[in-house]
Amino acid sequence: MARRATTQDSVANRLNVRQCCRFLGALAEPERLRIVECLLAGPKTVGEVGQAVASPMANVSHHLRQLRSAGLLEATKRGRFVVYSIAPGVVREGKTARDVLDFGCCQLDLGKRTAEVR
Repeated sequence: MARRATTQDSVANRLNVRQCCRFLGALAEPERLRIVECLLAGPKTVGEVGQAVASPMANVSHHLRQLRSAGLLEATKRGRFVVYSIAPGVVREGKTARDVLDFGCCQLDLGKRTAEVR
């Protein structure tokens, strides 16, 4: 006997709950949000990200791994370095120089873009 779809099922399918939780969970750590903000300016190596967010490379490497695992980042090997960038489709640039992380289930407006990460 087929199960009848409920409103709750419909909402869950529309939101893609698992993917949304993965994205939001990965950004729940403040340093990871700073790393994403740093990478909005363009691709960077672990060392460059660490320098930009003033954090040890071991911590940055861990956070980058978590963000990549969640599907927010991509990693490309260039020689002996790994270069990290925001995954395609995650960032939507607004009309007013604002960056918006678009997860499908929700959007996170990062505000006006600044010249450098604090």
